[in-house]
Amino acid sequence: MSSPSACGQSTRALRLPAEVLRLRVRQLKALGHPVRLQMVALLSQEGAPLCVCDIEAHFDLKQPTISHHLRWLREAGLVIAEVRGPYTYYQLKPEVLEDLGAWLQRLAA
Repeated sequence: MSSPSACGQSTRALRLPAEVLRLRVRQLKALGHPVRLQMVALLSQEGAPLCVCDIEAHFDLKQPTISHHLRWLREAGLVIAEVRGPYTYYQLKPEVLEDLGAWLQRLAA
């Protein structure tokens, strides 16, 4: 631990580019809501794309609310959406979660 007289004398520079910081904040905010975290867990367990109506069946929420939460996940880059006729299917992007997890591990090191 540093001595009190060393306060404010850190020579370490912030090494996180602004665009990376914004991305991580978006990802963590998206995962910070219980419904969205449950959606990620559901998509992870399924391993295949799920239609919004299939996702809705797992929650006591209306379809517009489900779509709202899925939009958060999509905008954070955690899922991809594919339109198939009148339906939209969502799939987890595991490589993004792995990258986020590795980044969090580095923070803890």
